[in-house]
Amino acid sequence: MRRSLELVANLFPLWVLVACGLALAEPGWFAWFRGPAIVAALAVIMLGMGITLSVDDFTRVATRPLAVVTGVVAQFLIMPAAGWSVATLLDLETPLAVGLILVACCPGGTASNVVTYIARADVALSVVMTACSTMAAVVLTPLLTKLLAGQLVEVDALGLVASTLQVVVLPVAVGVAVNRFVPKVAVAVQPLAPVVSVLAIALVCASVIAQNAAAVWTSGPRLLAAVVALHGIGFGVGYMFARAFGYDLPISRTISIEVGMQNSGLGVVLAQRHFPAEPLTAVPCAISSVVHSLIGSGLACWWRLGR
Repeated sequence: MRRSLELVANLFPLWVLVACGLALAEPGWFAWFRGPAIVAALAVIMLGMGITLSVDDFTRVATRPLAVVTGVVAQFLIMPAAGWSVATLLDLETPLAVGLILVACCPGGTASNVVTYIARADVALSVVMTACSTMAAVVLTPLLTKLLAGQLVEVDALGLVASTLQVVVLPVAVGVAVNRFVPKVAVAVQPLAPVVSVLAIALVCASVIAQNAAAVWTSGPRLLAAVVALHGIGFGVGYMFARAFGYDLPISRTISIEVGMQNSGLGVVLAQRHFPAEPLTAVPCAISSVVHSLIGSGLACWWRLGR
């Protein structure tokens, strides 16, 4: 049973790709899933992440602080700069540019932990990096979005902080508390958490695509190129960044994956909450989930084969 659940979770790019493809073909199947339902889905994803973490995972930062700091700095240095640069060079429409910058300013996604496992890199380090970048995102995601996208539209930085606290920090804290004080519940839930997270991400992304299907068909090629470029830069530059600091292959691959894969679900929620007049802002975030999953999985398989 556990192996079957792991297989389902490891195939997450397939489920996201299938769901988004169906959403383009039949928007009505997914357009109903919106608003509070999307916020609740992200909270469930973050709760699942929290249940897999313990206090020991956070104290483990003390054993390798430089690697963690390098990964988090790379996350919030490389991706936001890449998001702004790609959006500017490709001259994306304003809502699409804001969406691309927003997802670039988000923290690492929980899917990076799965991809790190597949790549035979450092899973423990990946978990700690994801946790640290998620906590840092409470301040850095709003500030960086304000700095880079504020020239395009009005950005409510304080509102973004409040939303990030609500949909990220609180569920993760509850998950860690469950793991600490009700370990039997955590042990029972942990095998299911990755599968539930994968299905929730697929549903969230499909919903955004469905609600903006016509616009996706119209701006598809250029937007897809922008998202592919964003994550390609993240994986590539993230790896070179780590190697430049002298880290070995497992740590460099871990940092590459952590930088290249964003919490796109958080991007979707923030876009829909804070840019309601521009629904297209959420579209790059949804497409990002598909693209970084496919690139990350392919890279992980390549590395797993010893390349």
